[in-house]
Amino acid sequence: MAECIHGLEAGLCDQCFPKAVPVLEVVTAAGQRNARAKAAVTRRAASAASKTVESVGDQRIYHLTHVRNLAGILVAGAILADGNESWTTDPPVNLSSSETRQSRRATAVSGLGSANVAEFVPFFLVPNSTMWEDIRSDSPDPRLSSHARGVVAADFVLLVSTLKNAAEQSEDGAIVVTDGDAAHVLTRFAASTESSERMLRRLRADDNAETIVEAELLVKHRLPFELVTLIGVANDRVRDEVRGMLKGSAYSPKVSVYPPWFQKPEA
Repeated sequence: MAECIHGLEAGLCDQCFPKAVPVLEVVTAAGQRNARAKAAVTRRAASAASKTVESVGDQRIYHLTHVRNLAGILVAGAILADGNESWTTDPPVNLSSSETRQSRRATAVSGLGSANVAEFVPFFLVPNSTMWEDIRSDSPDPRLSSHARGVVAADFVLLVSTLKNAAEQSEDGAIVVTDGDAAHVLTRFAASTESSERMLRRLRADDNAETIVEAELLVKHRLPFELVTLIGVANDRVRDEVRGMLKGSAYSPKVSVYPPWFQKPEA
């Protein structure tokens, strides 16, 4: 079987596994409207079908951090939630503004009693989340700290795992799915195993891309670093830096250079 030269899994890299070019059917002017409508329905159905067939447990989750924060994560042996009591000092580059951190500490997770959002490690459901796109395009985003806004996108890394990996270490209520920014007043939470899987399926089947790019998957307290299966980086320099850090640790996730994740979004 062919392998991706960038180290990604088959089908994930659009460069090594380009999608087939759709065959366009020539239609008469009279039948053009019906053809367009039929094609749109077909595309939506095919998209929904492909997402439904894939197991929910295989859903990838993405944690964004600065490469300078990685050494501390390796020492801790886990990605820690902002509210985790294990913190003794702030990370070198804190992505969230102090207002955002306070807001997440003050926001209760619906269905889990007194638990607040800051007690959970945040993950995106897609590698092109709104917050990450705002960093890459240098767009104003009140959630971001001044450090995050002034840093080059290539100096960030994406720590990738799966829902299945995260759920293996957690009891019911330790994995929460949201349909938007977890600190937003209108965001809905799904905290039980059944409701979180149901919301996740709905998010993946929804044709409205604006929803899933805002959604979050939250893991309570910490995600052990051995559950990180892939580290996505922008270039060879960062890849070598990350591999150098991993060499002195007990962890060996795949480190892959994948520029599309780090490029400035198209206007």
